[in-house]
Amino acid sequence: MTRPAATTAPAAPGAPPPEAVTPLIRGLAVLRRLAAADGRLGVGDLVRATGLARSTVDRTLSTLARLGYVRLEDRRAVLAPPLMELGNVYLAAIRLPGELGPLVDRLANEFDESVSLAVPDGDGVRFVYQATRRRTMSLAFRIGDLLPAESGAPGALFAADWDRDDWARWRDRRERDPAGAGFPAVPPEAARAAGSFERRIAEAGRRGWSADDQLIEPGLIAVAIPVRDGAGRAVCAASVVSHTSRHDVGSLADQLLPRLREAVAEMEATLAAPPPPRPADEPADAPAGGPHGELTRAAKRELGPEFVESLARGLGVLAAFDRVPGATDGVTLAALAQATGLARATVRRALITLEHLGYVRGEGRRFHPEPRVLELGYARLAGLPLSHVAQPHLVGLVARAHDSASLSVLVGDEIQYAARVPTVRIMSVDITVGTRFPAHATSMGRVLLAGLPADERAARLARLDLTPLTRHTITSPDRLRAELDRVAEAGYALVDEELEEGLRSLAVPVRDGAGRVVAAVNVSMHASRRTPERAVTELLPALREAAAGVERDLRVAGRFTRVRIP
Repeated sequence: MTRPAATTAPAAPGAPPPEAVTPLIRGLAVLRRLAAADGRLGVGDLVRATGLARSTVDRTLSTLARLGYVRLEDRRAVLAPPLMELGNVYLAAIRLPGELGPLVDRLANEFDESVSLAVPDGDGVRFVYQATRRRTMSLAFRIGDLLPAESGAPGALFAADWDRDDWARWRDRRERDPAGAGFPAVPPEAARAAGSFERRIAEAGRRGWSADDQLIEPGLIAVAIPVRDGAGRAVCAASVVSHTSRHDVGSLADQLLPRLREAVAEMEATLAAPPPPRPADEPADAPAGGPHGELTRAAKRELGPEFVESLARGLGVLAAFDRVPGATDGVTLAALAQATGLARATVRRALITLEHLGYVRGEGRRFHPEPRVLELGYARLAGLPLSHVAQPHLVGLVARAHDSASLSVLVGDEIQYAARVPTVRIMSVDITVGTRFPAHATSMGRVLLAGLPADERAARLARLDLTPLTRHTITSPDRLRAELDRVAEAGYALVDEELEEGLRSLAVPVRDGAGRVVAAVNVSMHASRRTPERAVTELLPALREAAAGVERDLRVAGRFTRVRIP
């Protein structure tokens, strides 16, 4: 498995080495600035924040947009879910979310408290997995958020391994930034925790666990235990977080630490075993260099000088860590060259640049992604609702179809609109996010019903109230059952004036990474605009393309975090 991060990554790297790729440095600076602005910033503001020339920022954004990492909306740059593939590289390499996440979820259910995993990152701590119980806590950290080591329970465990240089860097940071401005996820009052830091480290060393007694927020308490590798190094910390309305630190430790220790022992045994094989994400006939390489070549042909190829190649090298077998033990330059289809010299320069910036660590002939990769917008994008993931794809669908497009989910026996891009009003009822309709009389409802497991679908059909909404509404259970069978086989549903006279709609399913139908996308139109046959011929390809786009983003965003689905 990947070894723990180097104890202190530089907050401000010095001059880059001569071999560094300048466009890659600039592109990563743009992504960091966007992440610091909570994922959205005007282009002019981005120019001022980075100190780069307007033309450089424009070309950088054009490249990042073509890669799918940002969207350009009304002179603003917005981080997009595909960017999470870079953070996923690190999370996959450390194995923690994928292999320990189910155990963390079980603990949270058992304790009825929030449980999290955190890793060291320089003189800070980053969360890499969370199973939350919200209740009265106002503060909520996201996957990828950086906290100062002195704030919270995990940092005292990691700091026990610091050497003299690490402490010197911590003290230098405290002197330069006593209020903790470099940690925007943490409220300023948490800076007071530094005064007791060394004492808490000593206590944690004696007890084998550490505590957070309202260090970050009044009322918030936690206990944490280190999860160690075979060499005894703290790979991560497992924390249980509660509130003073339920526990004090003493009662939290007394009641939960014994079970938490058992769980940590199980975690350590899991990490000591060989990692399970990961199913291949790409087909056997994937193009040389993977999808990133093919996209780069096509974008260069399309955009010409507005596409910064060296930036795209550098990001492609980072993304390629995830496509090399055995990446949990580090990746060689040769393996990355093969995975990207790039020359070894090109890959070497990208790695030198990424290592200089703290995103990659070299160890002998092998390279490892570092937790700092998560600063590239992961916290902003983690936990996005499905509606946000789908919205830009619906906008693109409306531009092609020139009719309204929506995304819905199944709630009981009804569909509920989760996202919508309207054109002209074609119904007598206003449709907004949250609007509900009977599932049996809508195209999206039939797609969602058809996507249910056979037993659940049969149970739903047995209890549905098939009240006619128009003279065309199917009210026969047998007819509806046959129609759902057809929808399941064809992969789309066409509903013609069954919800409202004059309304025709076409829908397709949206599946998650496990292949489950979790939502549906449709296009609605007035019946006079297209015959049913023309609607299928003209709109089905665009609908399927939009749904595929939502599914791609959903797979990336939902690999190690939960996409909120209403």
